[in-house]
Amino acid sequence: METLFHILAPDFLLRNSVYASLLVGIACPLVGVYLVLRRLVFMGVALPQVSSTGIAIALSLPMWLGLNVSAEQGEGHALPFAGSILFTVAAILLLAFMERRGRGVPEGRLGVSYVVCAALSVLILAKNPHGEMGLLDLLKGEVITISNADLAMTAGALGAVLVAILLFHKELLLVSFDRALAVTLGKRVTFWDVLLYLLIGVTVSMAVLSVGPLIAFGLLLIPALTAHLFASNMRQFMALSVVIGAASSFFGFWLSYTCDLPVGPTDVVLLGAVYAAGWIAARFLK
Repeated sequence: METLFHILAPDFLLRNSVYASLLVGIACPLVGVYLVLRRLVFMGVALPQVSSTGIAIALSLPMWLGLNVSAEQGEGHALPFAGSILFTVAAILLLAFMERRGRGVPEGRLGVSYVVCAALSVLILAKNPHGEMGLLDLLKGEVITISNADLAMTAGALGAVLVAILLFHKELLLVSFDRALAVTLGKRVTFWDVLLYLLIGVTVSMAVLSVGPLIAFGLLLIPALTAHLFASNMRQFMALSVVIGAASSFFGFWLSYTCDLPVGPTDVVLLGAVYAAGWIAARFLK
């Protein structure tokens, strides 16, 4: 308990990392609900890795252009976020378009996207001097110290996503749950699809940039899949997903700090344990 109070203290050295983890733990599960509703679970695997490739390319671009970028300049979120969201939104739009056309195997495309982007990210950062200064650790799920400016950017971006979901949740749920009905009611289905994909892209990009693809992937899918075992309506589904994501983010950080373990794998294993316990409990309750 002493460690828990230490983490909650205002002067805790890694407090920004805790806050960023909580923000991601709230936003990712909420976005993950729509991935589960649209049966795009495998996309939740590929998108964080695509986002990582965008970050790696954005961070390497100044070096490729012969610009002298210092380590301090390389720590900002603006350029990596631009590369991340560009690659993520482009990938989700392309994958969604290809799935609508019905060509090929969707799981195959997502699998290829994941493995190629994972390898490409490592190769790019291996030739980037910033890769030796913590970026490879971030891609493996190591939550490093986050500056006040980066925390503000994370809060602003994810806050905007949450506000948009709250304002347009009826339309987003309708086009995700019953697209045919949305068309019948005269809804601008393409517009709401693009908006949802943009919100997913921003969330994934910010999550990967803040806590890495490993935690982003876990929080996108596992809370929503766990909540789906118990929720009887959409309000419960979304609320329970957020509670599971936020609680797992916080207690995963606490456990990793207490046991001196990397945050990313600890969070994901904890989420897996929660899902396993939920699955067993759901079987007994039925």
